[in-house]
Amino acid sequence: MSSPVSPSAVRLRDLVHPIVAGLVSVIVNYGGTFILVFQAAQVAGLSPELTASWVWSVSIGVGLSGLVLSWRFREPIITAWSTPAAAFLVVALATTPYAEAVGAYLVSAAAFVLLGVSGYFEKVIRMIPPGVAAGLLAGILLQFGIGAFAGVSVDPLLAALLIGAYVVLKRLSARYAVVGILLLGLAFLLLQGRVDLSGLELRLAAPVFTLPVFSLNALLSVALPLFLITLTGQYMPGMLVLRNDGFRTSVNPIVTVTGLGSLLMAPFGSHAFNLAAITAAICTGKDAHEEPAKRWIAGVAAGVFYILVGVFGVTLAALFMAFPATFITTLAGLALLGTLGGSLASAMADAQSREAALITFLAAAADISLFGIGGAFWGLVIGLAAFAVLNGRLPRRVPAGQPVANAGGTH
Repeated sequence: MSSPVSPSAVRLRDLVHPIVAGLVSVIVNYGGTFILVFQAAQVAGLSPELTASWVWSVSIGVGLSGLVLSWRFREPIITAWSTPAAAFLVVALATTPYAEAVGAYLVSAAAFVLLGVSGYFEKVIRMIPPGVAAGLLAGILLQFGIGAFAGVSVDPLLAALLIGAYVVLKRLSARYAVVGILLLGLAFLLLQGRVDLSGLELRLAAPVFTLPVFSLNALLSVALPLFLITLTGQYMPGMLVLRNDGFRTSVNPIVTVTGLGSLLMAPFGSHAFNLAAITAAICTGKDAHEEPAKRWIAGVAAGVFYILVGVFGVTLAALFMAFPATFITTLAGLALLGTLGGSLASAMADAQSREAALITFLAAAADISLFGIGGAFWGLVIGLAAFAVLNGRLPRRVPAGQPVANAGGTH
C-alpha cells in the first residue's frame, strides 16, 4: 500500500527532528522496559555470555527490521521487543529450561510468519472503528502522560525543569521542544553527577547459539502465551498508532518481516520482536516532523541506534538504564503529549461512536489484566462490544484505500 503522502526530497534540516525522535524512542525503550530482559535472564540462570547474546540478538533484530521496513515503505515503522512478553518470561523461565524456551520462541515466530503471509490480521485491523481505535490509543498513552507529571513528587527539581522547559520551548519554537528538553535534561544530570560515564567501556557483544529443544510443555506454557501476548499487546496497538497518524502500510509485510527476523534471532536468545506501540508514537506524530513524508527518517534513525546498542551489547543497554526513572518517564510523557491530545480529539470527533470511544479509552487506561493478557486487548474488546450494543450492529470493514484512524462513516 502507498504512503498517505508523496515522498519529497530530504534536506539536511529535515534530519534533526526525526533523528532526535528516533533517539528518544530508543532511550525510552531501553531505560523504561529493558530491565525486564535482565530480570528474565537472571531468573533463567543465564550466564553473562548468554545474557549479552540475548541483548545482541533482540537489539540487532529490532534495529534491522525497523530500518528495512521504514526505508522500504517510507513510513516510520518502529519495531521493538515485546515488553509484555518479557514480563511474562520473568515468570515462565523459572520453570522452563532455556533450550526449551528457545524452541518455543521459534514456534511463536513461525506462527507470526504464517499470520503475515495469510493476510488475516490486516482484515481484522480494518474492522476497528476510527473512534474506538483513537480511544484505545489515548487510553494506552494516558499513563505516560500522567507519568510526566507524577515525577514532580519523586524528583521535583528534575521533573519541574523538564516540564517548565517544555512549555517555554513550545511557546518559542514548538519544533524544538522535545530536542530541547532532551539536551537540557542530559546536561542537568551530568552537572549533578547523576550519570556516571567514567567507567563506561565499549565492548563488542558476541552472539551465542543455543540448540533449541521442542517440548509439548514449552509449546503450551511458553509459545502459545508468547504469541497471544505479543499479538494483542504489541501488534494490535502498534498498528493503531500507525493508522492514527495516517500511515497506511499493510500490516502483512510488517508481521512477516518481524516474524522472520524473530525466527532467525531466536537461537541467539531473542524472545520476540514486533511492531512497537508507545515508542512508535514518539516517531509517527508531528513532533518527529511537520511533514508526514519525512517521518520515515525517524524509523531509520531508531534502527541505527538499536543496531549500535546491539553491537556494544550490555554496555550501552546498562547506560540507558542508568538514567533516573523520573528522567525517562517525564521525557516519554512530554514527547507523547501531542499524540495523546490528537487521539483524544479523534476519539471524541464522531458523535455516533463517541460513547464507545470513551468506554474504550477508560477501559484501556484501566490496564485490565486477565488470563495473562494485558490491557490493550481488553480495552479493545470492551470498546468493540460497547460499539456493537450502542449502534445495534458490528463494525463495518473500512475500505482498503482509506486510513483507519481518519475514516468517517461509523454510522
